[in-house]
Amino acid sequence: MPQDYSGQNLRGRSFRGMNLEGANFSGADIRSADFSGANLRGANFSGATAGLQRRWAILLVVVSWLLMGISGFFSAFAGMLVPTLLFRPDKGSEIAYQTAGFAVVIILIIFCFVTIRQGIQAGLGTVAFAGSGAFVVAMAIAVAGAIAGAVSGAFTMAIAVAGAVAGAFAIAVAVAIAVAVAGAFAMAIAVAIAVTIAVTIAVTIAVAGAVAGAVAGAVAIVLFSTYISWRALKGDPKHALIRNIAVAFAAFKGTTFRNANLTDTNFKSATLKSTDFRRATLTRTNFYKTKKLDCVRPGTTYLQKAQVREVLVTGFGKDQNFDRLDLRGVNFKGANLADASFISADLSEANLQDADLSRAKLVQAQLDGTDFTGAILTGAYIRDWNITSDTKFDGVRCEYVYMRLPTKENPDPLRKPDNNKEVFKDGEFGDFIKPIFDTLDLYHNQGVDPRAIAISFKQLAENNPEAELRIVGMEVRGEDKFLIRAKTDPNTDKSQLSQEYFENYNQIKALTEQELQRLIAEKDNRIQSLENMVSTALQRPSFYAQTVEHNNSTIKTILILAANPKTTSSLRLDEEVREIESGLQRAKKRELFDIKQRRAVRVQDVYQALLDFKPQFVHFSGHGSGDDGLVLEDENGNERLVTTVALANLFKLFASDIECVVLNACYSKVQASALAQHIPYVIGMNKVIADQAAIKFATGFYSAIASGKSVEFAYELGCSVIQLEGIPEHLTPELKKR
Repeated sequence: MPQDYSGQNLRGRSFRGMNLEGANFSGADIRSADFSGANLRGANFSGATAGLQRRWAILLVVVSWLLMGISGFFSAFAGMLVPTLLFRPDKGSEIAYQTAGFAVVIILIIFCFVTIRQGIQAGLGTVAFAGSGAFVVAMAIAVAGAIAGAVSGAFTMAIAVAGAVAGAFAIAVAVAIAVAVAGAFAMAIAVAIAVTIAVTIAVTIAVAGAVAGAVAGAVAIVLFSTYISWRALKGDPKHALIRNIAVAFAAFKGTTFRNANLTDTNFKSATLKSTDFRRATLTRTNFYKTKKLDCVRPGTTYLQKAQVREVLVTGFGKDQNFDRLDLRGVNFKGANLADASFISADLSEANLQDADLSRAKLVQAQLDGTDFTGAILTGAYIRDWNITSDTKFDGVRCEYVYMRLPTKENPDPLRKPDNNKEVFKDGEFGDFIKPIFDTLDLYHNQGVDPRAIAISFKQLAENNPEAELRIVGMEVRGEDKFLIRAKTDPNTDKSQLSQEYFENYNQIKALTEQELQRLIAEKDNRIQSLENMVSTALQRPSFYAQTVEHNNSTIKTILILAANPKTTSSLRLDEEVREIESGLQRAKKRELFDIKQRRAVRVQDVYQALLDFKPQFVHFSGHGSGDDGLVLEDENGNERLVTTVALANLFKLFASDIECVVLNACYSKVQASALAQHIPYVIGMNKVIADQAAIKFATGFYSAIASGKSVEFAYELGCSVIQLEGIPEHLTPELKKR
């Protein structure tokens, strides 16, 4: 049973390395408590108070005041040094010392200007560079002075310049850090100390110019440092170094969760000032409405990003840019992230439940195990997003998405659903976007060789039968880039398969034409079939586009067109359709095919069905008239002949979608030859074919297709089924290839 510490005083307690999974610390005082390395998975810290115990807070304030006092002393010293150099009474070396004084003033001005504009690190670098130059110049003057007999004074001046430069930025950094830690009250004390010391030193040396210089220098340095520290505490990224040092100083002896497991831990409304989260596991950790989250020590976790902390606390991240950030495990539950950009960001295992991601850019985002339950994804841009079988889409609200980023020319790129008047209904988006997760992606980026691809893939499949490799998609990506996506067994080592494939592929590409032909001759015709598929995809990149654009969904449409005009002999079309459907139902890959039907088709029914369904397979059942064309129906159910030329021109328009056409009609060989000029595979009949033979061929053909076999294999099986049934028409169907 989870332990209950709710509302208890746990100040200074040690829970180091303990198993506190699911423990309740709500409302507890956990200041200076040590949870290092503890298992706090699912623990509840809502309303808890973390940070420093009173005695440690007092100690740090005292130390910061001491640091401020020391800084004030050296500020006065630096302020006194400059006028001392400028107004040195020793006439023998007056010019040299004045040069040194002006050099120090110029370097300090440069340091202040660069630090304000670009940050403390840039300022220190600039001063180091300028100081080195000043030291060189001073040494040159020293040499000249030595020649003139003023060796001692010039050498002293050179050392003074170097000391002033080094001391100036060291003092400024020390003051800035001290101000950041101690706050405005300590700063006021430091100013008072600086001024007092400056006046005392100035009076002691009785140099009127030094008094004014010391006072002005001390005040200037403290004010400058105060401004820098104020900007650092405001979260200015230019001064992150100052802020990080101050936060680390303030977190000393505060509450620590270092190396703790805070997966699903709840810090809602907790106060987390001076808390150490270095190397903690912050997967789906809830920081909603926490206080002082900007004052924690984040280490390398996502808490180091100010904009991420803002969304975690407020739940508002509309129109913000999170591109390429590591947000693994972040908890943005219920956040408003409309129009936000997450291009190439890592959101794996993140909690995005009920988040508003309308129009969010999720292009190339890593989403392994991300929880989108109940999220709004309408209008999101999802090109190449990396979702997995562990990505959750339950109850996602989405009317439409875009498969590409918008441009000025095309503000609505590749919208899904394709019809702008249609939207996804409740629950449909999850079905649409569900990818094939268990795939092997073979990406070719140079010198694509279809024959080498075909041979290599076949060898890979033969050598690894347990992988159950089956090509489910091809995509051309720009010039000379080609992707083959193959379905595999979930337990397959895809890395090993990829390595084996490309070793074979590169070896085969290196073969001579003679050696390649000899290798092909040893293989069966499946190599030629795959080579044709790759060549087709390379020549017509849109050929497999529908598969890819549907996020790897490989569902293919089989469109059955049937026509039996009342003035022609009766055909058993219903039985043929029923047998095709029955064969598909029994097939192993049935879920990858969708059957659409149109009966008593007229000319307008054909092209309208092609427009509506964008089929990959078109099956025509009816009558053929050889050279005269195919027989369709007119408005009255009578014969309507469609010529071969007209039919070929029609299918030419839809060639980018269609993979195969089956003309299960008498004397349709003529039309098959014409269509094969545009379609990769077309099957026609070289003579009259009886009902029974036509039905058996269709049954065998589509059973093979639905089992993942190639068109050529399916054709051979269809002919074999006719022969197995003892029907002497197995040579009637003929396969034509483009």
